[in-house]
Amino acid sequence: MHPELFHIGKTIIYTYAVLIVLGTLVASIYTKWRAKKELGIIELSNNFFYLVFIAGFVGGKLFFYLERPTYFLANPKLMLDNFSGGFVFYGSFIAIIPVVIWYLKKYKIPVLPMLDILAITTLIVHSIGRLGCFFGGCCYGKPTDSFVGMTFPKTNGTHVHPSQLYEITTLLIIMVILLYIKKRQQFKGQLFLLYIIFYAIARSILELFRGDRRGFIIQDYLSHSQFIGIILILMTLFIYQKIKLKINLTPN
Repeated sequence: MHPELFHIGKTIIYTYAVLIVLGTLVASIYTKWRAKKELGIIELSNNFFYLVFIAGFVGGKLFFYLERPTYFLANPKLMLDNFSGGFVFYGSFIAIIPVVIWYLKKYKIPVLPMLDILAITTLIVHSIGRLGCFFGGCCYGKPTDSFVGMTFPKTNGTHVHPSQLYEITTLLIIMVILLYIKKRQQFKGQLFLLYIIFYAIARSILELFRGDRRGFIIQDYLSHSQFIGIILILMTLFIYQKIKLKINLTPN
């Protein structure tokens, strides 16, 4: 792996950080482009992206600490090391959504159409971010003897599943599916709701291959991400069916 991309004097530039920045840049360009093309928004303010970044950072870190609360309470100095990795995707996602909805309503931007755009945006930044995980050597999988096995700095020479690459592939597949559905979209917000369902299902399966230390609701059986995914699937299916029912009852 290549966790350190290059050095500037004594300053280390980490591959993970560079790819996160790259993913954020590409995602913001895509969001502005689609917002202009689909919603007629000439210039989406950079403040929107700053708020999303801050919410994602805080939420991702908070959920990371909550995975092992007693450990971090016993080692509070570790919570001050906020820029060395350690984020939970669902923590960022859950924190970002209310901030986005608040911002869109405040500036009278159509919420559901924008959320559809942000579904693709999230897949872009997430897939590039997972590439950062791969080069950083985190979020690796369980030991395996198969030909796909790889070693990472923390696996001590043991070959493990490159679960980061599995997730990147899954995210790209979900993106292709959503872009296909977009051409036949039945209602605004559909892409966003389907994204939540598709990713939650995929993530629950991918968790079976994960071998790095992370939190469990039921040790070795139900991880935090799987538990959150189940809740999100149930909530999203309820909202999806409610919207579909409303559409069917609406006179043509």
